[in-house]
Amino acid sequence: MASESSIHFEISERKVLLRLMDLVMVFLGIYLISEYTDFDYLNFNVTNTVPLIVLAVYITIFGTVFEMYDLQKSSRLDVSFRNIVICMSTVVLFYLLTPFLTPFLPEQRMQIIYFYLILVLSVFTWRLGYNTFIESPRFFKKVLLVGEMSQIGPIVKTMNDADPNYQFIGFINSETARTDSISYKGMKEYKVQDLHQIVREEKLSEILIASTNSELITPDLYHELMVLLEQGFKIREFTQVYEEVTNKVPIQYVGKDFYKYFPFSRNNENQLYRFFHRTFDILISCVGLLFGLIILPLVLLGNLIGNRGPLFYHQERIGRNSTLFTIYKLRTMIRDAEQGTAQWAQKNDARVTPFGKFLRRSRLDEIPQFYNVLKGEMSMIGPRPERPFFVAELAQSIPFYETRHIVKPGLTGWAQVNSRYGSSVEDSMTKLQYDLYYIKHRSLFLDLNIMLKTLSTVLYYRGQ
Repeated sequence: MASESSIHFEISERKVLLRLMDLVMVFLGIYLISEYTDFDYLNFNVTNTVPLIVLAVYITIFGTVFEMYDLQKSSRLDVSFRNIVICMSTVVLFYLLTPFLTPFLPEQRMQIIYFYLILVLSVFTWRLGYNTFIESPRFFKKVLLVGEMSQIGPIVKTMNDADPNYQFIGFINSETARTDSISYKGMKEYKVQDLHQIVREEKLSEILIASTNSELITPDLYHELMVLLEQGFKIREFTQVYEEVTNKVPIQYVGKDFYKYFPFSRNNENQLYRFFHRTFDILISCVGLLFGLIILPLVLLGNLIGNRGPLFYHQERIGRNSTLFTIYKLRTMIRDAEQGTAQWAQKNDARVTPFGKFLRRSRLDEIPQFYNVLKGEMSMIGPRPERPFFVAELAQSIPFYETRHIVKPGLTGWAQVNSRYGSSVEDSMTKLQYDLYYIKHRSLFLDLNIMLKTLSTVLYYRGQ
């Protein structure tokens, strides 16, 4: 049964494929141009092992920073080409500036242009093939959804937004049909007795169970699913797939069995991980504060012209284990912006000054928080600290909200690099889903990923 499924690349597999084939195509391009032309800046041979490794590292790092492995952006050729050009321009610049690891500048400067062009063209040629074949319908994941009628629409929208290659061919209502029940017209509804025929004819990849209450699944449907499972067909539970596809914890679908969804990362108590995490915090915060001192004259001048008032401001925030601490930032709003009443910050907030807008977009307003990191009240990476007023309000509206306080708040975090600025309860719930995902899966690799994505946010001027 399982062997009849259609071919499909999971999200993680597509990301690995993009990274791997980028390097393969670059090395192939360098080999071909050095073999059949007089290009000799970087030859593909054993003596150039270190320079080739350095090139691969640069492409991997800057490819992440410039979002070459973002699947949504990679599926659009215009955006993909722009990111490739920016990435390879940066790669070549850094490659030329590290001659102790890379070849010395060639006598014929045109070879640098050839080197740059071969990087861009080889990667873009592969991306053209990726969009033509891998992103084509033949590689879509065909899925049958099983769940309550009321949940079908939101689930389909969530999964399609996260991964367009995740294609629902229809659904089966897991509840006993009633005359007064609602219906969903967005896709085809199948009967339980057609289940085996659907699997064969549609070449399904998997069946997704999205029932909020397994007791509601009819006996006939339960029996058919068990038969398919025993034949080796893939049947998965929705919340597990949701977390894999969206990188969020689906708190809106978590009920009384919440303990199944929060087996928090062992790294939360891993002393070695925590040691490296704290060491990293101290080193980066020292560098950050030094950078802040260097640019302080320019910030003072900008504040004098565009802010006209105090340079700093401070607020009480909720830290680890719900303890209060004082956070420091460069002031970006007019004085007395809230007039004694806490208010949500909005996109294009009228209270933000012209210079404050620059500070927010560039994330320079966060520099004083390196002091909080150095003191141990914050970490470089973690959920953003929230004000006590909003915590009290959100904890009443959003389940598990205060769970985010089991780790130190961060200067940046998984929610910050994956979601927009929170200006409502709905936005806060989305951010909480990302925060809980980080707490559940935190690791050195995820921390590095967040730092690289934060660089993308700064370089693309996406701060709020």
